[in-house]
Amino acid sequence: MNRRLSIPTAIALALSTFAVPALADGASSRSDRSAWESPQHVALELRFGPYRPDIDDDFPQAKPYETAFGDSARLYVGLELDWQALRIPYVGTLGPGIGIGYTHMNGHTRLASTGEPSAEKTSLGILPMYAVGVLRVDVLARETVIPLVAYGKAGVGHALWWTGNDLGPSRGPDGKIGRGSTSGTHFAFGGMLLLDIFEPSSAITLDNEMGINHSYLFFEWMMSNLDGFGAEPGTKMRVGTSTWIAGLAFEI
Repeated sequence: MNRRLSIPTAIALALSTFAVPALADGASSRSDRSAWESPQHVALELRFGPYRPDIDDDFPQAKPYETAFGDSARLYVGLELDWQALRIPYVGTLGPGIGIGYTHMNGHTRLASTGEPSAEKTSLGILPMYAVGVLRVDVLARETVIPLVAYGKAGVGHALWWTGNDLGPSRGPDGKIGRGSTSGTHFAFGGMLLLDIFEPSSAITLDNEMGINHSYLFFEWMMSNLDGFGAEPGTKMRVGTSTWIAGLAFEI
């Protein structure tokens, strides 16, 4: 006796026709990875995100940063290199990492008499750096068809900063050039999407020809608390920030 399939049943059968072979291919590519995968030692991240330094946290009334540069964030670009020194079975990798970034902002000084922006431009450049321990939990991406990796980072940060105006480097009332450095703690946590699943054959070719084991798209929340390790307000310029970061990562 012939029976017509319901629409939900037909959709389920159609999806299974394509999904099951795809999952099987993904599982097989992971199970025989030792046959083609090159040695993996480091992870390289290209990092981008908004950056607004915490300068005004020490001056909630005067708000010198917002007064000069407004309340919008600026673009941060960075680079991070992690050494995957230890592989923990059924968990992932653990090792040290170092990173460096850059951001720059321009604005206008305010007239003391009226508070209106003057014609004179002012600028602030920040070069944040950090050293962290990195734990990447990649067991799902390596052993199953779930292409996700979670990670956490913890360590210390240090930033160089400098200010300027139309005449060059700015100077304070004491005649000192407006530049300095601030240290503090650095933390981050995030997730990664394994891009190999979209083009498995291309991923194998990339590994064989260039030694790039895996490629990822990642998203993280970064907390760079550069406050001089709790120094008195006003003694160290707080140029760290808490912000989201996105980018591309490659394991080599």
